[in-house]
Order: sequence, then structure tokens, then C-alpha cells
Amino acid sequence: MTTPDGPIGPGIGEGLPGSAPRRPRGNPAPQYVLTEETPVYVISVAAELSGLHPQTLRQYDRLGLVSPDRTAGRGRRYSARDIQQLREVQRLSQDEGINLAGIKRIIELENQVAALQARVAELADALDGAATAIQQREAAVHASYRRDLVPYQQVQQSSALVVWRPKR
Repeated sequence: MTTPDGPIGPGIGEGLPGSAPRRPRGNPAPQYVLTEETPVYVISVAAELSGLHPQTLRQYDRLGLVSPDRTAGRGRRYSARDIQQLREVQRLSQDEGINLAGIKRIIELENQVAALQARVAELADALDGAATAIQQREAAVHASYRRDLVPYQQVQQSSALVVWRPKR
């Protein structure tokens, strides 16, 4: 049987108002890109991966040492970067003997340095772009010079000496 929708007809629920169009079978579903910033771990998994107790993670969150993203229900979701930072906080605390206030200050300064380095890189790129633009404008000016032949007249050289005296 042939219908306007094809040889077989619409599937169940297809063509109804509010129904999503059907994807062809050859195309996979859209892929999500996971980065180290993507919050995926619940607190129990993050605690296990970092080797800390979940209550310690909650305390670090309250102190602002490691602040995970939150779900709509206010649950914590940790990213791979958060777990790496949890391990660093633990290392600084246990191995280096730094208190939590000191660790918080270290983290703030490291974040500030990273932001400044990104800004320097951004400004360096802008400077390179400006230098390139100036070189292009300079080349355009040089290209606009007239290339006509100009007659050459030899200047006579004189051996006379002229003394200048100011009037009084």
C-alpha cells in the first residue's frame, strides 16, 4: 500500500501534533561531548575516586575549596577536574601540612594566575593581529605608489662656504 508518507505509511504516533520526527535508522543519536569539566559523578562515586569520605567532600564544598555543579534537585555532581582538585587538596593537607584556609588561598591564587595567563595569551594574539594588520596596510600604501619614470637632473655641486650670522 502506498501513502503520501511512503510505501508503508506512518508509524505509531508519527504525524500527530507534537510528535517528534522520526530519525532515519542509519543516523545515530546525537553524541554528548564529555570533557574534564563535565559534571557526571555523584558524591559517593567522587568520594571513592578521590579516596575521601563523602562528608569531607561536603565540608570542602562548604568551605569553597571544591565547588561541584548542582542538579535541579540540588544534588552535587563532580567533574574529573573536581576530583583532581580534591586529590590536590588532600595532598596539600596531608603531605605538605597546609591548613584548609591556606589551601583555599593557594587555589584562589592558582585560578588567578591561570586567568592572567589566558588574558596574556589573548592580548598576545590581539597584538599579533594588529601587527599583521599594520603590515598589510603598509604594504597597501607601498603598492599604491606611482611607478612613473621621473627625469633625473644632476645637482651642481658648489664649493662655496656660506657663513650665517644672526642680526642683532
